[in-house]
Formats: sequence, C-alpha cells, structure tokens
Amino acid sequence: MEFTASQIASFIDGKIIGDENALITGVSPIENGESGHLSFIAQDRFSHFLDTSKCSVIIVSEKLLNKNSYNPTLIVVKDAYLSFQILMNLYQEMRGRKEGIEDGSSIHDSAVIGDQVYIGAFTYVSEKAKIGEGSQIYPHVYIGKGVKIGKNCKIDSGARIYDYCIIGDNCVIHSNTVVGGDGFGFQPTAEGFKKIPQLGNVIIEDDVEIGSNCSIDRATIGSTIIGKGTKIDNLIQIAHNVKIGQNNVIAAQAGIAGSTTIGDWNQIGGQVGVVGHIKIGNQVKIQAQSGVNSSVNDRETLYGSPAISYNDYLRSYVHFRNLPGIVNRINNLENNSKDNTNE
Repeated sequence: MEFTASQIASFIDGKIIGDENALITGVSPIENGESGHLSFIAQDRFSHFLDTSKCSVIIVSEKLLNKNSYNPTLIVVKDAYLSFQILMNLYQEMRGRKEGIEDGSSIHDSAVIGDQVYIGAFTYVSEKAKIGEGSQIYPHVYIGKGVKIGKNCKIDSGARIYDYCIIGDNCVIHSNTVVGGDGFGFQPTAEGFKKIPQLGNVIIEDDVEIGSNCSIDRATIGSTIIGKGTKIDNLIQIAHNVKIGQNNVIAAQAGIAGSTTIGDWNQIGGQVGVVGHIKIGNQVKIQAQSGVNSSVNDRETLYGSPAISYNDYLRSYVHFRNLPGIVNRINNLENNSKDNTNE
C-alpha cells in the first residue's frame, strides 16, 4: 500500500512540517530508517534521529521539537506512540479479515456459527459449541463440547479450547495455548496419588489477549477466571480456580498456583512464581523472578524470593553484595578484641 504524508496525517489529526506529498511505501524502526518509509519518535532519547534518519516521514511528539526545519517530513502530534498505534490498527483492518469455512474442517451439526466467521482447515468444532459473529478460527484449532466464543475473537493455529469453557468478545488466543486442561489435583493415598476430577471450566472475559504456549487450567468446581482487558504473555501457567481481575499484565514464564485471587491493574514480571490460596490486591508491581508466598496489599512493589518490599530488597542487596567485606571486618574486630583482652 502507498500513502502520502497528508493522508497519514488525516488519520491521526497531525500537523505536517515539510512535504505533504511525500510518499510512504513501508515502515521502519527509527534506528534503521529507509527512504520511502515511515517511523515515529516519542521519547527524547531518540530525538537525534530527527536530523539523521533516512525515513521520508516521521511521526513525532510535539514536545520534542526545538527548531522549525528538519530533513524528513514530520507529522507532529501530541503523543507519537499512541498515534503510531492507531495507524497500525488501521493498517491491520485494511488487510482484511478472512471469512468462510475451509475444506477439511469438521463442524458438528449442533454447533452454532455466527455471521462472517472464518474457520480454517483441520479445525474441529464439537457439539453445541457457539462461535460469535466475525470471529477468526485458524487451522488446526480444537473447540470442545459446549464451548462459547464471543464476537470478533481470533484463535490462532494449534490452540485448544476444552469443553464448556467460555471466551468473551474481542479476545485473542495465540498458537498452542490450552484453555481448560485439567487442574493439577491429586489426593495422596497409601496406594499413590489419586486424581481428583476437574469438573469446572475457564471463563475468559472480553478484550483479553493470551500469548502462545500458555496453560490455563479448568477449575475443580466453579470457574478459573481471567478478567476483562487482561494481557497474558507467552509460556504462562495459570492453575485451577485462579481468579484474575481486570487489566492485569503478566509477563512470560510466570506461574500462578491454584485458588489464588489477583485484583485489578497489576503488573507481574517474567518468571514470577505465586503460591496458591493467597490474595494479591490492586495496582501491585511484582519484579521479575520474584517469589510471592503470602498475600499482598494494594499498590505494593515487590522484589526477591521470597518477595519483600522493593525498596527493602534494594537496601538489603547492597549489604549482600558487600557481605565478604563485612564478614572480614567482623572477624578483624573480633581478633582485635581478643588481642586487647589478652593484654
């Protein structure tokens, strides 16, 4: 696709400095700009590229301008990062959506398929499943019995949605993620560990995105719940009966054990481990590789394993790094004390 600078500016209500007819045929990172390409600058540490980038057009936050003339054509906006996101979403919509049912898919007669749905080859849709209007189900997806998928969802190739799970509107589930596998429930007996039936389901509310290779286990009874607007990275384990609130972000390789409740607007870093049966409040930040083994109040920032207050951890770590020197000083003090006592 080709666009002029003036066309791009009209999409994001931008002001042009330079050639409004400058032609754009592609997009580049600002560090590797190319002629005929578009990029953006939203932070001061990249502002030097305004004079050195080879990009033909740059979207820039107005606060970063300090002169009247630049080599590339500029589209000046209040927030360049947000404006660039708007453009990317528009471009994705322009690429079009697939529709129709491809050969090789298998759909049970009792399944209900909405309008303008795409179902790719080798996808299996079980009995009494429901797929909402405009949803995109890519090849090799399994949709179990009684599953409900809302409107305008995207389920990527190889995902598995097990029986009776519910997915809201505008959700994205990436490849090889399993929603509704059995929770890890076993009863120890004299003969070994006996499996406890996992009879619940998973409920994923609207506007949730789940990365690839995640496992979200069904509840033993009741529901495992992922709240509206939550974003889950790749390679994450969420155990049975976990309840996650709205607008959380959880980074890769985190694990949340069973029956833990997490509030709203939390940020959980990569490789964080959370034990079961605790409560994490709202607006909590948990730094990467932390281990959380007790409940957490609202607006705390944690670090370490077991996790403690972020500021306490940093102060403690200073001493830990200097521990050999501190031990030597203590030994010297003890030796000097003994010498003085002997005298």
